[in-house]
Amino acid sequence: MSDIVVSGIGVVSPIGNSLSTVVENLKNLHSGISLFESPLLDKPFAVGLVPENFSERFTRIERPFLDRTTQLAIVAAEEASKDAGIDTFSTYGERAGVFYGTVRGGGATEWEAARQFYVERKHSARPYVIMNVMANAPAAQISIRQQVTGPTASHTSACSSSGNAIADACRHLQCGELDIALVGGADATLEPGFLWAWDGLRALAAVDESDPSRSCKPFSAGRTGLVLGEGSVFFVLESREHAQSRGARIHAVIEGWGVASDAYHIGSPHARGQIAAMRAALRRADLAPSELDYINAHATATRGGDPVEVSAMKEVLGEAAMDVPISGTKALHGHLLGASSAMEALVCILGIEHGFLPGTAHLDDIDPDCLGLKHLRQTLKGQEVRHALTLSAGFGGTNVALVLGRP
Repeated sequence: MSDIVVSGIGVVSPIGNSLSTVVENLKNLHSGISLFESPLLDKPFAVGLVPENFSERFTRIERPFLDRTTQLAIVAAEEASKDAGIDTFSTYGERAGVFYGTVRGGGATEWEAARQFYVERKHSARPYVIMNVMANAPAAQISIRQQVTGPTASHTSACSSSGNAIADACRHLQCGELDIALVGGADATLEPGFLWAWDGLRALAAVDESDPSRSCKPFSAGRTGLVLGEGSVFFVLESREHAQSRGARIHAVIEGWGVASDAYHIGSPHARGQIAAMRAALRRADLAPSELDYINAHATATRGGDPVEVSAMKEVLGEAAMDVPISGTKALHGHLLGASSAMEALVCILGIEHGFLPGTAHLDDIDPDCLGLKHLRQTLKGQEVRHALTLSAGFGGTNVALVLGRP
């Protein structure tokens, strides 16, 4: 079977909207987390915000149909296509596809529509509301704009959504149904109502009093919860032969993937699903755990989540548990929800390409429940990274593991 390679990358994130900026912020452990305040909320929240407004990139006629989530997805997908040297996918006909992951869909539009209904008591909604809040709206807009006439699939498995999209695309490519695919995820959910709802879970981090950018502390004894973020990451995936035939640059290889469910609880993780996903990905990659050079953990910085993940990784790694470096980069970019898997796969790819392993920022004091792994506190530069694994674990118990390797 042919290798599946990454030939194009596009990113819009709290730590940068270009690959070079993301690399520098990862290397220097520079956080993109800041403070969010609203008169509708009785306290501030730490969030991973993308400071740029992309509306001006679209025409006045287009804007009403493009929620912020869709805008971020379109921008990242177009950057990925450009990076891959592709102007349009029209020449591929039904041999090209779009695979997309999200949690929320058009959150900004839905919030504004609810405000108009409940506060302004508007008698009718604007005609674009439904087409904006559909979870598949970004994937559909991308397929329309880039003329992708093959399958267009949208995945919503909570925090593992874009990982599921990547795995789905890999299956289509490996079995020969497709030659090329645009794959990724997006979410832009930083609305007062959404933060209010998440706060009800008692899962959000308290704002660090000394520095809001330090609010997300995976594996730390002082962690208080997760930090929500927004963003989008897209890849162009294709077979190695196809990429080489058109002279494309290859960033990395997707060596393996695994998808497994906990079958346990709607909101609490269980190690068995994470273990199964990681073992499936390693099995497909034909790698022993000891051959991994890096693991990017899901590491949400929640009290209940981090220890479960640590126990799963210790089970999978076995004797190599203290040999394979591990870190959680949500401390820098926050939890991008539907884009989380894609963002953390990107971290692995950049580490492979540029020879570095990012540390877990703000890890001053490791929680005793999270010991037993080789935690990185600082970035290691000048590293040979041959194989890296990233794990995502979503509400509902859907877990996705991806193994990425050098071209």
